[in-house]
Amino acid sequence: MTEEETIFKELSDSCRARIVSPDEKIREACRKRWDSLCKPIGGMGIFEELIAQIGAVQGSLHPRLGAAALVIMGADNGVTAEGVSQCGSEVTARVLDNMGAGRSSVCAMSAYQNLHAREASAERERTDVIPVNIGMNTDAQHPAVWNRPVRYGSGNIAKGPAMSGSEAARAVLEGIRIASRLRESGYDLLAAGEMGIGNTTSSAAVVSALFHCDPSLTAGYGAGLSEEGYRRKVEVIREALRVNGLSDAERDCDPVGILSRVGGLDIAGMCGLFLGAAICRMPALIDGFISAAAACLAYRIAPECRSYMIATHCSAEPGCSMLLEDLGLQGPLRADLHLGEGTGAAMFLPMLRQALYVYENLPLFEEGHVKAYRRFR
Repeated sequence: MTEEETIFKELSDSCRARIVSPDEKIREACRKRWDSLCKPIGGMGIFEELIAQIGAVQGSLHPRLGAAALVIMGADNGVTAEGVSQCGSEVTARVLDNMGAGRSSVCAMSAYQNLHAREASAERERTDVIPVNIGMNTDAQHPAVWNRPVRYGSGNIAKGPAMSGSEAARAVLEGIRIASRLRESGYDLLAAGEMGIGNTTSSAAVVSALFHCDPSLTAGYGAGLSEEGYRRKVEVIREALRVNGLSDAERDCDPVGILSRVGGLDIAGMCGLFLGAAICRMPALIDGFISAAAACLAYRIAPECRSYMIATHCSAEPGCSMLLEDLGLQGPLRADLHLGEGTGAAMFLPMLRQALYVYENLPLFEEGHVKAYRRFR
């Protein structure tokens, strides 16, 4: 066994032993409650199944969607040196510090939701942004950012591995610890987001390695690349796969091996967050492409964690649909989003809370004096 394979086995065995399967009796009871409400059977579409899933995860016929933590894993990617992004790595730290100060896209979304929660006297349904430095080139300066760097930036995957196998595992374990801490702090729900210049490149490399396909099928335009920039990005990923022993002839590799060779610390941290959410019996929202890559790796480490995942949208990056299909999940939002930062999850969360409100407050058929619908399929 290689070092990567040994680390993967130990990590997998540990996580699988700690994840409890959702309560299927509760799931079925939630479905029956939906069918008893005064509306057409299945009228709320996928949201009926999502509320039943959350009920099964929490072990309650009356699920909670109180405080939600949008965890934004910040990390720098050495591959940025290859010209695969419009801007330089210094932007990662600036944006993460802006998040600490509440000045970013996802912060604006959470502030809007919290404003309306206060107006509705539903402060318990707050949405908090938790920026985490798990591997930037420098420490974050704002005190609201959690500094948890496993190392200062990843290596340039076009020249060699992103990190060592032990560093990849440490980043995954840090994500698990963060999930546990947030559970202990009273959060009911987690969402995995990211901030890292160049991370669509490392994510596309991860997806190409996972699915044995050419980067032209997994890479997109990221934060607005030109056609020339996109072609350069695809060639850089091909080179990264070749240099790191993930070419066509030798692609079989475990999740820790893929992470350490062509991944990123933000991906590894989010992977751990998904595993930690399952260990803590918390639903976890997948954001977009990069978050979905982390979710897919977590699924390969401990398949049981998939039952705790909720996809929110399918981003404009081409590899995202491949990842969600592999997970057997669908993102209800189809809005061509490619903003990152957990913004797709933030946009989806009020819809999920609204569905729960309908579940809890719609009258039963007999209470509404309406003849009950029958389920035929």
